[in-house]
Amino acid sequence: MTQGSTEGATERGTDTVAVVVVTYNRAGLLTGCLDGLAALEHRPDAVYVVDNASTDDTAAVLAARAGRGDLPLHVLTSETNLGGAGGFHLGLSTAYDAGWDRIWLMDDDVVPAPDCLSVMLAHPGPALIAVREDTSGRLCEKAATVFDLSNPLAIRPKREMVEDRYPRREDMPSEVPVHNVAFEGFMVHRRVVEAVGLPDPGFFIFYDDVDFALRTRAAGFPVVALRDAVLVRRLDFDQQHDMRSWKGYYMYRNLFVVHLRYGTNLLVRLKPYLITLVVLLLAPLRGGRAEAANVVRALRDAPAVARVRPPRAPVRR
Repeated sequence: MTQGSTEGATERGTDTVAVVVVTYNRAGLLTGCLDGLAALEHRPDAVYVVDNASTDDTAAVLAARAGRGDLPLHVLTSETNLGGAGGFHLGLSTAYDAGWDRIWLMDDDVVPAPDCLSVMLAHPGPALIAVREDTSGRLCEKAATVFDLSNPLAIRPKREMVEDRYPRREDMPSEVPVHNVAFEGFMVHRRVVEAVGLPDPGFFIFYDDVDFALRTRAAGFPVVALRDAVLVRRLDFDQQHDMRSWKGYYMYRNLFVVHLRYGTNLLVRLKPYLITLVVLLLAPLRGGRAEAANVVRALRDAPAVARVRPPRAPVRR
């Protein structure tokens, strides 16, 4: 066994766990996330924070946190902004290579309940997600319970979310199988990483978590949402971004990549062309030239991204 997999395990008789947090220019949110990690009933063995070349007070926040000594903090500072996808690739790769048994991924805008990690570590599942609530306690878990890449008429593959099926978290059974995840409270065992590889940094932002979950399930590992493992999400969901902005390009491009990589039939893999046509026809009524330009660029670029094989995890001897 490696050093990472034995530290803590002999003391507690449980899997070791490392947390990976990716942050960019959100020092205030990062402080709250780290406070939540420090307040966990079960102390993580390592906390890796990937600072994606932030230009705000993030470096000072992390330096002050290291001085407090209330977390086993490791800072990974990128010289350039790798995007969320590149950040999670770097963080997961680093934690995996250090030998930890489980790796818990999260953004800087979530705060775990004190018992969240305890609940997750008590479950033997290889791929788990904590369930998100907003700051008022309302269930806002958008992981898909139905993600359809078989029906060419389903414009959006996410057909149903946890919050659609269950009005309140209390209405959920203790475990809910899900088809995709957000990297906001996703915990994966290292044997999953050995089998499916690492998050694909080529996505930059959006759908890198969907891609990873699809690979996980395709390799035979179930992905389960745990009702009693709770994360508080402090930002509203505004992820239906303005499709005219630079983010709109990545939303379209990466949606197309997922269809091209994982569509189960030719018609589904051709769906990006249909979506592009519809967007162009509707552009005068909604996104105008900017959205039209984004979707055309996305369709042009998606095939090359889809052909690149997701990165494998390094073989450890």
